[in-house]
Amino acid sequence: MSALILALIAGAVVGLALGALGGGGSVLAVPALIYLLGFAPAAATTAGLIIVTATSLTALYAHARTGNVRWRAGALFAAAGLLPAAAAGAAASRLPQPVLTAAFAAVAAFAAVTMLRPGRTANGPTATGRTGPGPTAPGPTATGRTAPAPTAAGPAVGEVRPAKAAGTGAGLGALTGLLGVGGGFLAVPALVTVLAFEMRAAVGTSLLVISANALAALATRGATTAGVDWTVVGPFTGAAILGAWDGRRLAAKVTGPLLQRTFAVVLLTVAAFMLIDALT
Repeated sequence: MSALILALIAGAVVGLALGALGGGGSVLAVPALIYLLGFAPAAATTAGLIIVTATSLTALYAHARTGNVRWRAGALFAAAGLLPAAAAGAAASRLPQPVLTAAFAAVAAFAAVTMLRPGRTANGPTATGRTGPGPTAPGPTATGRTAPAPTAAGPAVGEVRPAKAAGTGAGLGALTGLLGVGGGFLAVPALVTVLAFEMRAAVGTSLLVISANALAALATRGATTAGVDWTVVGPFTGAAILGAWDGRRLAAKVTGPLLQRTFAVVLLTVAAFMLIDALT
């Protein structure tokens, strides 16, 4: 099978996951680039950032049209991650390839295990439980899942913890810069638990955070972008963008937990394969 066909198929899968789940799809982009398309780990993380940026901006536009983006709160959350993303992006090219591969496998495995633990959601069968955020404070509206969002800032008074939000944003930025992943699988539950967003707003706003971090990381990788094979990355990115639109429609037809469990099993398999490869 030609590299072009492989790039189109892999890009479509990544886009579907990103559009349907609001994150996680980019975790498959780097392994696909390494094992299907022959990229070195450092080049794959750079190409992954390009793909993440393009698909996240496209999905962000779609969510913004439906009013699911909290711009002010998202911008503040993203700002905490800009410097860590840039610093980690500059450091990534200096790390040994096996270290990058092993680190990526660990993050992918963590994401998969998180998605397979829906029991940690808030009580009650609501849409906010799809990403499995941690335990909530007492009270039926502690997560804000039933309360309307009266302002752009989003969370209810007293719910936001600035220090925790800044720390989470910084960690997410470093993850994006180092491994070339968007980190939506971490951003969505963080926005639900730390900033008390409802699920739809968390998914939409996470795309703003991901886009900002990916752009900051790319800005420090000027030298490595020269080695990117655009004949592969271009079709991959195009297919991912189209897949993201289809993923949003898929999410409306298939239950969130089923999508998450299926994706998590695939991701866990990929993580195990990458870890074995890094250690042998």
